[in-house]
Amino acid sequence: MSIDVERVRARIPALADGTAYFDGPGGTQMPDVVADAMADVLKSGVSNRGTVTRAERRAEEVVTAARMAGADLLNADPSGIVFGRSMTELTFEIARTLGQDWGPGDEIIVTRLDHDANIRPWVTYAERAGATVRWAAFDPRTGVLTADDVLRLVTDRTRLVAVTGASNILGTRPDVAAIGTALADTDTLFFVDGVHLTAHASVDMQAIGADFYACSPYKFLGPHCGMLAASPALLEALHPDKLRPSTEQVPERFELGTLPYELLAGVAAAIDFLADLVPGDETSLSRRERLVRSMHALEEHEDALHARLRQGLEDLPGVHLHGHAPLRTPTELFSVEGRDAQDVYRALAERGVNAPAGSFYAIEASEWIGLGSRGAVRAGLAPYTSAEDVERLLEGVAALSAG
Repeated sequence: MSIDVERVRARIPALADGTAYFDGPGGTQMPDVVADAMADVLKSGVSNRGTVTRAERRAEEVVTAARMAGADLLNADPSGIVFGRSMTELTFEIARTLGQDWGPGDEIIVTRLDHDANIRPWVTYAERAGATVRWAAFDPRTGVLTADDVLRLVTDRTRLVAVTGASNILGTRPDVAAIGTALADTDTLFFVDGVHLTAHASVDMQAIGADFYACSPYKFLGPHCGMLAASPALLEALHPDKLRPSTEQVPERFELGTLPYELLAGVAAAIDFLADLVPGDETSLSRRERLVRSMHALEEHEDALHARLRQGLEDLPGVHLHGHAPLRTPTELFSVEGRDAQDVYRALAERGVNAPAGSFYAIEASEWIGLGSRGAVRAGLAPYTSAEDVERLLEGVAALSAG
């Protein structure tokens, strides 16, 4: 099965402005059906969740539907799906909660490859508890982080390992399943940042062996919020800070304040949109099965476009590519000789091509490969990226590298 990119593009209103959007790693454009689902909630009677009034029941239905959709996307338990302001906020909350039980002698493992949202929360609360932070480094030349790079640091004192499912700056996809398998028979918790991976591949957190899996719906065509999955039993064992009258029920005990119902309606609609990237069999296949089929087809579609993008960039004189991992998302980080990355960003924008520059909060990775805080230009594909978009990007970079 294949992706009909024109069918997808027809549902993305933002594309009408003619822009070629390569900034999907920072946030994708939204399908009309997702925006409509959010608007429908905002235009309907909705109250705090409950069972008495229709407005209360509508809110309850929206939350339940979002948890079910998130569980189907990640192969998780709906009762273990937690929503928050962002993946960063949710990770800080889990780190703060776990850190209450850390102390001197405990060890926490983070990697140089990760976005800072999967580094700083762990470092912050490890340091406050007097625990030791151990850093897994990746090959700065290739961008590869192996499972051994992480696992060689694990000891019987390791309390948690935090690893990205895919680097948001280099695209590298570490073998998180191998790490999860190695940790399965230990007491070490495994936290996977799936923000960049979830947008490009079929995810099965059970097969990965992740105790926690965090992602951001706005990276896969949804609204701006965060989502975290864990087993309900694990969440039951954790006691985050909360208000006195707030419920102790899981997963609600991790959700501070009233949930943004319109955003959760958008999350469910975005996941339904992903399941329909390859349409058909809506009655004979479960949503989970349709998601797996669609995401595999998306991966093949993006891999083909990515091959053209990478080859095109490699063929241009003066263009330097910074990531070379064999398994990666369709994401390229590149520099143009003699030109500041921000200048390249602005010049491409003038051509209607959005490919931003920076370190993209992956500050450790950017510094590790020698780019510092200014970073380089990043171009990432999305389900709506077309072959014409890729050619426009390459033409723009060619003009800059020649001039």
